[in-house]
Parts: sequence; C-alpha cells; structure tokens
Amino acid sequence: MLTIFGDRYRFCDGVTRRNFLKIGGLALGGLSLPQILRAEAASGAASGTAGNSHKAIIMIFLPGGPPHQDMFDLKMDAPAEIRGEFKPISTNVPGLEICELFPRLAGMMDKFTVIRSIVGATGGHDSYQCLSGWGDGGLDARSGHTSLGSAVAKLHGPVDRAVPPFVSLAPRMGHTPWANPGEPGFLGKAYAPFKPDGEGMANMVLNGVSLDRLSDRKTVLSQLDRIRSTCDGKGVMTGVDSFNERAFDVLTSSKLVEALDLGREDQRLRDRYGRGFNENKDDGGPRLLDNFLVARRLVSAGVRCVTLAFSRWDWHGGNFDQGRTEMPLLDQGLSALIEDLEQRDMLDDVSVVVWGEFGRTPRINSNAGRDHWPQVSCALLAGGGMRTGQVIGATNRLGEYAKDRPVHFQEVFATLYHNLGIDVAHTTIADAAGRPQYLTDVRQPMPELV
Repeated sequence: MLTIFGDRYRFCDGVTRRNFLKIGGLALGGLSLPQILRAEAASGAASGTAGNSHKAIIMIFLPGGPPHQDMFDLKMDAPAEIRGEFKPISTNVPGLEICELFPRLAGMMDKFTVIRSIVGATGGHDSYQCLSGWGDGGLDARSGHTSLGSAVAKLHGPVDRAVPPFVSLAPRMGHTPWANPGEPGFLGKAYAPFKPDGEGMANMVLNGVSLDRLSDRKTVLSQLDRIRSTCDGKGVMTGVDSFNERAFDVLTSSKLVEALDLGREDQRLRDRYGRGFNENKDDGGPRLLDNFLVARRLVSAGVRCVTLAFSRWDWHGGNFDQGRTEMPLLDQGLSALIEDLEQRDMLDDVSVVVWGEFGRTPRINSNAGRDHWPQVSCALLAGGGMRTGQVIGATNRLGEYAKDRPVHFQEVFATLYHNLGIDVAHTTIADAAGRPQYLTDVRQPMPELV
C-alpha cells in the first residue's frame, strides 16, 4: 500500500495530513513515494530529463551458485566423478560447445560472450557481489558500496519522470540474502530500487480508486494544502508539495502499469518466453519466465536497470536431476529475451548479464550434488554493443581454477558501466561523509568486449 503524505503537519482545525490518501500497492525501498522523491531532490538527483540515448542493464541473478562445469564449461576429459552426466552440443560459434540442455542458446551464441574464468568471489551466499561488483559492505550495511542500479539512478536519473530508473523483480525468498534487490548502500533509500509488490504484481493498480477519484483526491489535497498555507506563517507550504505532484505523476501515468501488464502483450510472444512457475523453488526464487518479458517491457518503458532472481541453484544434492528441470527453463526465457531485444533494435543499447555468486565443486558429492566453490565461476554477457560470439578465459582440466585470463567481478562491472556511458576512470559518487568513491576498483572496461 502506497501512502501519499508529506511531513506530519496539522491543519488549522487540528486534522493531520498523514494517512489522508492511501492508494494502490507501490513499494519503493520501504518509503512512501513522496519521501523517495524528496530525498532525491535533497541529495541532488537528476531532474528527470532524458539523455540523448537510453542505455540499460538487465541483471539476471541465479541464486545459490550455478554449476559452471555442467552449463558452459563442460569437462569431458575429466574423470566421471568430476565430468558429470551432461553432454556438450555445438553452437553457431565454431568451436564453442555448451550443455545439451541449452539448445536455444546454442543457436544464438554469436549474441553472447561466455566468461569461464570469473574470480574474486567472497563466498557469500547472497546477491550482493553480483549486483554491485563489491565483495564488502554487507547486505545490511547502510554505509556499504552501492549497487549498479542505484549508482545509475544517481548518475543518470530517470529517462521519464513517471518511470523509476531502477526496478527490481527479486521476490521474497526463504534465504533472504538472495532476495537483496540491489542495495543503495551509502546513497541511501532515495536510490533503492522500485519493487512491484504482491503476488503476480496484482497490486500494481489503484485498488478501488479510479483515475477520476484519484484526480478528485488530488484536488482536495491541493485545497487542503492551500488552506494550511494560510495557517503557516513560516511559508513551509508555499504551493502544492512538488514531491506529491511527482508521486501523482507516477500513479496517473500509464507507462509503468502498462509495462507490468503482460495481458497487453502478443500471446505468441508470451508463448515464446514461456510462463514458468510463479512460486519460489524451495528457499530460492521463482522459475517465472514472465519476468524475462517484464524486464524487457520495463526497459522499453524507460527503466535503466532491472534486476531479477531466477530459481534456486544451490544443488548440494540431485545436481543433474535439478539441472534437467531448471536449465531448459533458463534456456527458453533467456533466449527469448535476447531474440526480443534484437528484433526491437534494442540489443546494442541493453546489456544483459547472467551469473551466480560462485561456482560448484569439481567433484560430485555422495548425494549426486556439487558444493560451494568460490575459486571460479562463469558468466554470460550479451548486448550493450559488446563484442560477442567469443569465450573469455579458461579453467584447468578439472574446472578447479582459472588457468587463462582470470576475470574479476569488478572488471565485468567496469564494462557494464562503460556500456551505460559512464567513465569509471573518472566518475565518483560522494559517500555519506562526502568522500568521493569510485564505482569500481577497476578503471577500464574489459578490452576483449569493447
């Protein structure tokens, strides 16, 4: 439930303005929309003027740590206790093979770059490093480093005044650190992601409140503000609160609601994405293929960064049985997303990154599973004008460590910022103490990609 109100003032007759107007179900980092907008202005956020181009990022987090050696770095020359049950298939990139459970991706690997040598994982069982690039700061540390989405919201502001620049589709999960949507860190709640709330996003409507009724309430609220201004000798209420005005802009604009309404989409395209399952897998995320389509629609509406969490990949047991279910779902949703972006001429402007917090042990355990392995993992990158159709890095024969071209998380983030037109060599953001902080410790994008 979104509550629209300003600070707690009383009118001349003693009636408070708090809780005067309650509408719909929009949630923004635990604050009301006017509070978010007020905090933005106080901290010098952009005014909402769109730039010359709309670059964007879609960040797909695979909670739990997907098995790199069973997906995009198969080790067919390793012993059986390491090699596993899956077979490789050829792709449309000569010499590049991936798991047989990704036939759709195999037909479009020229649109992807596979990084087989991601290093620098802290081992934390959370999304923090995959959404920020940083291994420190902690999920609950308000002074910690900011996520990419929050940094972009600060540096670029919204493309459209009525569309938040940073949206997260990460759901609540049993293992709460996986549900971190991309913390704003030292930037504060003004730059927290917008989170559509409620099952199936059904509360992304004005619950029982028509636009006519909303307009009536806005008029009454304005009248009450004018009445209050006559009682306010200090001039605090000079005119209508501009932040409430912007809150109404969001609520009354159709762009955000339409982006989240998949009923407006062509059913053939929805079938191409698939539906998946709208319930969480164990203590992880849902296998909701609709979210891949929602992410594209949000970017089309003007969102700069979308984060989502897909399924649960912490397979200490039944690794191959679970893989036979989860990998084809990822294959369908991800391939449809890339195909959709390309057909809409958006792929060069939208960067897509897919990864988890670490890899899995080379040796299969007694429960037919693989355990945590922070030493190395893999990632998929697409779009953003990057050079694709290649493999970067390599692990040794057993998939234990990066043998060639180790790639740190922060190198990937430096590249993602570059794709957004942000110069990581010179761009800083002031922290809560006013000290300039670089976006990454790496000062240039990956040369293989740009």
